[in-house]
Amino acid sequence: MSRLAIRHRTTYRYTLPVSFAPHVVRLTPRADVARCLSRTLLVTPTPVSLADEVDELGNAFTRLAFGPDLTTELVVESHLLVETAPPPSLEVAPPLPPLPWTAPHADALARFRSTEADSSVASLAQSLSNEVGGAPLPFFDRLCRYLHDHIERGLRLEGDAQTPSQTLATRSGACRDLTVLYLAVCRALGVAGRFVSGYQGEEATPDGQRHLHAWPELFVPQLGWLGWDPTHGVRTGRGHVALCVAANQDGTMPIEGGYYFSGSTITSTLDYSITVEPA
Repeated sequence: MSRLAIRHRTTYRYTLPVSFAPHVVRLTPRADVARCLSRTLLVTPTPVSLADEVDELGNAFTRLAFGPDLTTELVVESHLLVETAPPPSLEVAPPLPPLPWTAPHADALARFRSTEADSSVASLAQSLSNEVGGAPLPFFDRLCRYLHDHIERGLRLEGDAQTPSQTLATRSGACRDLTVLYLAVCRALGVAGRFVSGYQGEEATPDGQRHLHAWPELFVPQLGWLGWDPTHGVRTGRGHVALCVAANQDGTMPIEGGYYFSGSTITSTLDYSITVEPA
């Protein structure tokens, strides 16, 4: 077991006074990957109500409601103490059918499988599958290393993920781009996969700072959901703390909500800091 102390502070600033619509905060670790020993959520201005809930995918989140008072700043600060475990060993894994996999009738995982694979994505999927003779676990490892070795990794702090074909064409991308590409390649072979947003505190980052991280998880029969991290070329492990999962990047934003203001134009800025340290 490993213990990690995580501090995540997010500050929004506005050029005009604003009031806030309800917000959703997804900064609570998923119970299936980490044991949360302590958790503190500090919000300024103070919400008039705060409610912890869990959605249909097992994601814990917090609903915030605010009063009518105006302000030019919103600060959300999360303090976590979590205990993580190493991933399960796959050295003695049960026999699995070769790839590609056929989805069962009335598939409960349909939302995690559906994709229209670009020809370049389908070609990569077939090529790497042929290299390992269609063996699923070696394929997942091979794809993880391939993307790590062939895609130049960088930071892009704003914007949605690129399309898989864009990442393949440019041979560059941020963690969310590699995650979306990894999922597309696996889905081209009938594998169910989901997008994960969270923290990782062990592998190096391009700027030496900590940021929210993204990685894919795959549903493997008899083994459940397993994670790979193509940004770092490894399986997910002690340093990975998942906050939220969804079929795609949509629905995994750490903080969502709107604001109201009087005036024709307004500018908002976002600053954040994340520390992940052994505890």
